[in-house]
Amino acid sequence: MKTQRYIVTIKLVGNRNPCHIGHKIGDEWVFDYRTPEGMCSLAFNAMYPVLMGFRYGATFPWQDEPDVVTMACPDAGVNNVFELRRRPKE
Repeated sequence: MKTQRYIVTIKLVGNRNPCHIGHKIGDEWVFDYRTPEGMCSLAFNAMYPVLMGFRYGATFPWQDEPDVVTMACPDAGVNNVFELRRRPKE
């Protein structure tokens, strides 16, 4: 049985304070197994386990939409909020 795979778009949708790396609201990255170029390593490291599950069809019952997950970066002073949105990989 072949597993459906997804490509995940990561978008910065909010923050409490300016990001130390320079990310701005609206910045986007695409995750298709390679580390997204230019993305903060701390934020990527925090979301990596969710990204891997999400790529292979995981859903999270606390999310309203099965193809969207919202996550925050671990820097509590900045608190970047990222939207992870998946689409089927063709």
